[in-house]
Amino acid sequence: MKLGIVGLPNVGKSTLFNSLTKAGAESANYPFCTIDPNIGIVTVPDHRLNDLAGLYDSAKIVPAAIEFVDIAGLVKGASKGEGLGNQFLSNIREVDAIVHVVRCFENSNIIHVDGSINPLRDIETINLELVFADMEVMERRYSKVSRAAKNDKSQAKEADLVKRIIDHLENGQLARSFVPGDEDEKALLESFNLLTYKPVIYAANVSDDDLADDGASNPFVAQVREYAAKEGSEVFVICAQIEQEIAELDDDEKKMFLEELGLKESGLEKLIKASYSLLGLISYLTAGPTETRAWTIKKGTKAPQAAGKIHSDFERGFIKAEVVSYEDLMACQSYTVAKEKGLVRMEGKDYVVKDGDVVLFRFNV
Repeated sequence: MKLGIVGLPNVGKSTLFNSLTKAGAESANYPFCTIDPNIGIVTVPDHRLNDLAGLYDSAKIVPAAIEFVDIAGLVKGASKGEGLGNQFLSNIREVDAIVHVVRCFENSNIIHVDGSINPLRDIETINLELVFADMEVMERRYSKVSRAAKNDKSQAKEADLVKRIIDHLENGQLARSFVPGDEDEKALLESFNLLTYKPVIYAANVSDDDLADDGASNPFVAQVREYAAKEGSEVFVICAQIEQEIAELDDDEKKMFLEELGLKESGLEKLIKASYSLLGLISYLTAGPTETRAWTIKKGTKAPQAAGKIHSDFERGFIKAEVVSYEDLMACQSYTVAKEKGLVRMEGKDYVVKDGDVVLFRFNV
């Protein structure tokens, strides 16, 4: 999973990125790696992996991973080259979702680029830049397909769709709210990789005083939540400054620190839950002496396709899946005992894999 982090300057975006990626730096399997100065890979915390690894005496644990792309603080006119301009566009065209950091705290020492705290104005500023960027892409596309449309019906259909999308964007609407005419148009729309078509998670950045009640008493957070609800987006409340402090601690210290603040989970964990929910993702697990591993799939994925995440041969030669739920396996403390109790099921090609399934695939190629 790949998430792009956007926001205006001085909203806490880079502080959040640095703390999130540092939080994931401890893993040997997915160390924080600087592919680029603004890209970091973090592991998805999952206590089930440690439990299973203990049960199977696994040599290593491989968690699921998320790639974060930090985009330079956007300013008005970014789509036209202001600030770092179009550099940010190529970085987030390929992400699965956008994490939009919105400032919801007052601090006279940190100057807001527009002079005052107004999260809805900030959201609109960023959205407008993304709309302008999408219009530029669609206008280039229209120029190309409209020429070919005279002799090609499929190109004519695409030209009509592109023109309607341009009209939609020109009205200040996001591509997410565009309604395609049929499945073919939907597939085409998805293939355009438009920035305003991507799902959004709003990170409401608050002061540490607002963390304990999850921003319930913060009027700025209330505005963001109301806005997000209307467009079907996710919101999570975070204090980037606290996340930076948490990132410096080991696991035991982290737990104590969170308890002192009255928190059950870190901002990274909140973000992961929000992104999995928004994108409809779950994890199934494999375990054995060699490794215990989490595999991320879409909800509704059937067993052969889930097997294909491990290797294409597993999908091609799929025979059956031996499945036991994590809870049943841990209750029995043994795969053999779980099998004797009838808790291990043999599932075929139509089985829909569920979150927390511990799976052993049988295949033959």
